Amino acid sequence: MVARSVLLLLLLLPASLAAQATDTQVFFDLLRGPAQAQVAERTILDGWHDSHASILLELHRFALRSARPRLVALLERATGQSFAEDIDAWWRWIWATNPGTHPQYSIFKALLYGLTDPSFSDYFDDDPVLKIRLDEVRWGGVPRDGIPPLDLPAFTSVRRAGYLDDQDIVFGIAINGEEHAYPKRIMAWHEMFKDTIGGEHFTGVYCTLCGSMILYRSAIDGHHYELGTSGFLYRSNKLMYDHATQSLWSTLSGEPVVGPLAQRDLVLEPLYVVTTRWGEWRRRHPRTRVLSIDTGHERDYSEGAAYRDYFSSDRLMFAVPELDTRLKNKDQVVALRLPELPAEQLAIAVDFLADQTVYHDSLGAVALVVLTDESGASRVYETRGRMFSRWDSQDGVWDESGARWTLSEPALTGPDQTSLRRLPSHRAFWFGWYAQYPETRLVY
Repeated sequence: MVARSVLLLLLLLPASLAAQATDTQVFFDLLRGPAQAQVAERTILDGWHDSHASILLELHRFALRSARPRLVALLERATGQSFAEDIDAWWRWIWATNPGTHPQYSIFKALLYGLTDPSFSDYFDDDPVLKIRLDEVRWGGVPRDGIPPLDLPAFTSVRRAGYLDDQDIVFGIAINGEEHAYPKRIMAWHEMFKDTIGGEHFTGVYCTLCGSMILYRSAIDGHHYELGTSGFLYRSNKLMYDHATQSLWSTLSGEPVVGPLAQRDLVLEPLYVVTTRWGEWRRRHPRTRVLSIDTGHERDYSEGAAYRDYFSSDRLMFAVPELDTRLKNKDQVVALRLPELPAEQLAIAVDFLADQTVYHDSLGAVALVVLTDESGASRVYETRGRMFSRWDSQDGVWDESGARWTLSEPALTGPDQTSLRRLPSHRAFWFGWYAQYPETRLVY
């Protein structure tokens, strides 16, 4: 429905306005009348460069079904490739060959997607600073904040959270003595919350497409960044935006990647999140607060209602440059990337950890242990060289000397009060993590 509305606007777009796209105006003419389209096609072929292919693919999304074969035929004549209507294959070819981008590509995107949502123009106007390829910034099909974030949402008590069953998945967070549970069945509809936990401001981002829930401190060096849902994706990962500068931020890395802030060395600090079952989280944290189902939005918050078809298949909604077949696309991994070691990444298959309740590894120079309880929830702690032999899946963890350590959400605490910090980790679908970090080390 949105695509048809944009097409109508394109057809009605005055030439004077289309001229804002300068050298790309001719591409808009492909969606006008037959005579204009024929002239445009000849002009495009005469001046063809493979960087034009991404423009044609962006237009293809908004073209009438009857007009799409003509656009594809133009692509095949110009490039010599034969992917027919396999649009994902076309995108993968562009990303693999890396032909560069048209000099007016950002202006073209600003005009095209500005017809969908005027605020989209802000992301691409004025030749934005880029840390990622602009042809990999793809529209997710919704307007800005069309998937509405939860801003300081309401919470309820364990006793009043009767809408949850023990097997329902929740994202558990415990910081500064406060414990919160965010059910997946709610977060799948909203994908972001902005909340205060233990007196600090945090932003939680749940990317349904890549299966990751990440918690970030909202401030960097004392400056608070108000974030929202941009409506765009990078390698099937949600891109956020900040209200002040309209810069686009990566969900997985926590850094601005398109726009004014991309030229600065900014990275949001990630914190730990545990993906677990409601019954298990409630047992461990009987005083936890849990997200209320009264969000102020009309949604079907029953378990599995959101993205049911997507979660039940291994198919992707949006193409990524490369897949790794060591695991299925949507097999879950425990993903680790430390702020102090941005070049190091580690992914550990959840199925592997199911048989390794105590698993030692390292990320760069940081030795770590992954403790997985009977519910399948994993928590990661630094070890500083200590080795742990077993744990009771509750709060007791024993090192090789026989000393008992106490497990809490923030840390492992030894009998001499030595504290080993919790490391930031989260679950993700394998394809999504690999698409962002193809150099990641995988344990499976």
